[in-house]
Amino acid sequence: MALIGIEATACEVEVDVAPRGFEKTSIVGLPDTAVKESLERVHSALNNSGYSWPEYKTVINLAPADIKKEGPAFDLPIALGMIFGGDTGTPERVGRYLIAGELALDGRVRPIKGALSMALLARDRGVVGVIVPRDNAPEAAVVTDVEVIGIETLAEAVGFLTEQLPLEPTAVDIQAVFDRASRYEEDFAEVRGQESAKRALTLAAAGGHNVLLIGPPGTGKTMLSKRLPTILPPLTLTESLETTRIYSAAGKLPPGLPLMARRPVRMPHHSASGPALVGGGSIPQAGEVSLAHHGLLFLDEFPEFPRTILETLRQPLEDGVVTIARSHSAVAFPAQFMLVAAMNPCPCGYFTDPNKPCKCSPTQIDKYLSRISGPLIDRIDIHIEVPPVAYRELRGERDGSDSASLREQVIRARQIQRRRFGEQSTMINARMTSRLLRKYCKLDEAGEQLLRQALTELGLSARAHDKILRVARTIADLAGQEHLLPEHVSEAIMYRRLDRQL
Repeated sequence: MALIGIEATACEVEVDVAPRGFEKTSIVGLPDTAVKESLERVHSALNNSGYSWPEYKTVINLAPADIKKEGPAFDLPIALGMIFGGDTGTPERVGRYLIAGELALDGRVRPIKGALSMALLARDRGVVGVIVPRDNAPEAAVVTDVEVIGIETLAEAVGFLTEQLPLEPTAVDIQAVFDRASRYEEDFAEVRGQESAKRALTLAAAGGHNVLLIGPPGTGKTMLSKRLPTILPPLTLTESLETTRIYSAAGKLPPGLPLMARRPVRMPHHSASGPALVGGGSIPQAGEVSLAHHGLLFLDEFPEFPRTILETLRQPLEDGVVTIARSHSAVAFPAQFMLVAAMNPCPCGYFTDPNKPCKCSPTQIDKYLSRISGPLIDRIDIHIEVPPVAYRELRGERDGSDSASLREQVIRARQIQRRRFGEQSTMINARMTSRLLRKYCKLDEAGEQLLRQALTELGLSARAHDKILRVARTIADLAGQEHLLPEHVSEAIMYRRLDRQL
C-alpha cells in the first residue's frame, strides 16, 4: 500500500524474473529514494535468510505508476516477489493478503507507518487479511473482519504464505484498552479556588468550545488546562479509529498502544514552525492541529507564538480540516480539535493583579495584545479571566469541584446533544451550522433584547453573535433545559467581554 496523507491506496508489486534478463535490476513506478534503496536491503535480507538472489536481472514495477511511492514498506513484498518469481511459483495465499514491511539486513521485519489504514483498506476491498510486522499487528487488529498476521522475519512470511508455518491471527481486547485509558492521574480537585474558571471549562468540554484563559502568572491557567481532558467524554470507537489513523500514518503511535483510546493533548512550544503546527513539508505530513484531532491543542504563552503562525489556525478552526496543496496533489488532514490558549494580560503579566503593580505602559500593553489578531480571537468561543487565588482558598481544607462530578455533567450534556442531532451524528453545539442555530437557539423577547444590547455596545461581529448562541445552548444543556432563557444568554455574553479589550 501507498500512503497519501492518512489514506492507504492499494499498490501492486510486480517482479519479473525473466530468463533472458534485463540490463540491470531496477525499480520503476515513481519510487522515492527509500524505495530505490530497498534493493540493497532486500539483497542482504535474502542472503542472510537462506534464500538466493535471482540469477537473472529483474525489473520491479510498483503499480499504479502515477502515484508516488514513499518509505520502506515495500521491502517485504519486493523480497517475496524475488523469492516466488523464480521456478517455485507463487502460492495461492499471496493474492489473499495485503503485505507490507521494512526489512533489516538479517531478515527481521521492522515496523511501518500506516498499518491501521492498511487494515481498513483490506476490509473495504474484501481482502482476507494483512501481513504486517509483529509490532504493527495490534494496531491493525482493531479493525474487525480482517485477519491480521504479525511476522517477525522474512522466513516467517514465506512459511505462512506457503502454508508450511501456521500462524494465529492477532486479537485485541478493545474494551480493555478503553478501560485503561479512562483513568487519569490529574484531577480538578487539586486546583484550589478558580470555581468560575472550572465552570467555564466545563461548558467548553460539554459543547466542544474553544477557550482562552487570561490572567497573571501563577494563577493556575496551565494547571486548569492540563486537567481539562479529565472531564471530556470518552472517545467513541469511530473517533478513536480516526485519531489512530493520523498517529499511525505519522509514525507517532505510542509503543505498545494499539489504539488511541484517550483524547489526544498536544502542547507545542511557541517556537514551533508553521508546518509543525498545521502540517506540511515536501511530503505532506500531519501537524499538531491534526494530531490533536478529537482532542485538545493547548497553546501556552499564546502571544509568544509568531502572529503569522497563529493566523494559520484560522482555517482549521473554522473548517475542521487542513488541506496541504502541492503542485502534483492536495492532501487533506482532519483537524477537529478544541483550542485551549493561555496568556498574560500584559508583558510583565500583572496588569489585572490586585496585589502587584503593573510596570507596562498602555502602549506596551496594546502592542502585546495586538500580537493576536481580532479574527483569531473571534473564533474562540469562551474567554476566561483567571484571577489570583486568595490565601484562604489556597490553604483551605475543602476541595473544590472534582473531575468525576464535572465529567458527569459533561456526559449528560453530550447525551442531550446526541438526542437532538441524531444518535449517529457527530455534531456538537460548537459546530452547529446557521440552519441549526435558527432551529435550536430561539430566544424570547428578553433574550433578544440582551443579545441586541451586547452586539451594539461591544461591537461584536456576526461570528461572535453565533458563538454566543452556541455557548448559550450549551449552558442550557448543562442545566437540562430545552429552551434558551435570558440567564443563559447573559452568561454566554459574559464570556465574550475580552473582545473589546483584545
